[in-house]
Amino acid sequence: MAAVLSVSGSPSAASRTARLLRHLDNRLRAQGHDVIPLDVRSLPPEALLHADIGHPAIVEAVGSFQRADGVVIGTPVYKAAYSGLLKSLLDLLPQYALAGKTVLPLATGGTTAHVLAIDYALRPVLSSMGAAHITPGWFTLDKDISVDDKGTLTVAPASAEALVQVTDQFSRALGGRPTLLAATA
Repeated sequence: MAAVLSVSGSPSAASRTARLLRHLDNRLRAQGHDVIPLDVRSLPPEALLHADIGHPAIVEAVGSFQRADGVVIGTPVYKAAYSGLLKSLLDLLPQYALAGKTVLPLATGGTTAHVLAIDYALRPVLSSMGAAHITPGWFTLDKDISVDDKGTLTVAPASAEALVQVTDQFSRALGGRPTLLAATA
């Protein structure tokens, strides 16, 4: 199947955004895709802040984008925009790093006032980077994502169903087989 790069732009180690992405990564794997997670916060801060495109970790991250057929971009929304951490990585990528790729934008945030951040802040950047197809994304409220003491992720039913739909649409665009898992969240 397709190679998928799953990018979390959250600066937090206990990130709901990253946990949600890893949950969706499992769904994509079950549909036959090879998923590689990338937590931007794990990249060296000095390399990101100083735009050190020669740093081995940055070179590897850029290579991951190049090798991917599809990219899932997940970000918390701060002040109606995607995270500065994600922006620091996107700024280091070549202008057309997403050329020929299918992209799924996802966002999390504390209020529905930020629901349009995907369409008005993130989607234009992804488009300018040459994405061949940006599938419909989804904004999930923080309150709809919970993690218990054992680390098990739970997503509120309405959000979970919407996430299944956008993930499966992304998978279909990549040539996946989402109908086999229609009942699985």
